[in-house]
Amino acid sequence: MYSAKFKSKTLPWVLLTPTLVILTVFLYYPVTQTFRLATYRVAFLGLKKQFVGLSNFVDLAKDPAYWHTVVVTIIITTAVVVGGMAISLVIAMLANRPIKGAPIYHVLLIWPYALSPAVAGVVFLFMFSPGFGPVNYLMGRIVGTELNWLGDPSLAIILIIMAAIWKNLGYNVVFYLAGLQNLNKEVLEAAEIDGAGPWRKFWSVTFALLSPMTFFLLITNITYSFFDLFGLIDIVTKGGPLDATNVMIYRLYRDGFEYYRSGMAAAQSVILFAAVVALTLIQFRTSGRHVHYGG
Repeated sequence: MYSAKFKSKTLPWVLLTPTLVILTVFLYYPVTQTFRLATYRVAFLGLKKQFVGLSNFVDLAKDPAYWHTVVVTIIITTAVVVGGMAISLVIAMLANRPIKGAPIYHVLLIWPYALSPAVAGVVFLFMFSPGFGPVNYLMGRIVGTELNWLGDPSLAIILIIMAAIWKNLGYNVVFYLAGLQNLNKEVLEAAEIDGAGPWRKFWSVTFALLSPMTFFLLITNITYSFFDLFGLIDIVTKGGPLDATNVMIYRLYRDGFEYYRSGMAAAQSVILFAAVVALTLIQFRTSGRHVHYGG
């Protein structure tokens, strides 16, 4: 096999320099500064800084409100990941059937993902707003009662979960659909010949062959649930009511940019970073064992 070789040892570094500069300025330097800032207590607008070591982390560990935020984050993340992937797989299997106009349906399935989180938030805010939202209007006409989606903590968290699942649905469907269209047809036919029923065929063959795609989507969906719900929550509920939808990324933002507690916000950023890294490593060590590549 032919392998390219550079005549000069410095040429590869010259070609990599623009990328390394951008990564250093916009990624590596901010990350190191965040870890450094987490050990300081910062005054308003950073006019004064005091080194406090791990005090910010200790304060967070003792704060019941922060633990409430962690629990809310776990609930929303679990619901969005499990519910979103399950619904996406069902839709992908339906869309994979040979029907007239299938390519058009496939294109339309991804359009919610093309919307920004802020736009998706506005859509759900309008649909579920008390008084004039079409969802409440229809509920009032059909069942005779309207629900306060934005004022009830239990309903608010359900609303955010539904909005988050809908926003990321197209992304999951496209990947699952691609996986379904590239399944080994001979294995599926062999399962039918062996007398496997629909459920057995799905669980033991189809879902098993989709395990690489499922593993990939599991990681991307967890990352999405931890970091990309900010726009939805900021538009729809702003973390309320009663902090029912105040997830970790939103509390981090409020501490850093509303209350100007930069050191505390940096500590929360480090915790969030560590949590995502830990979850990813656990997934690779556990779920990764059940991933089978190839036919």
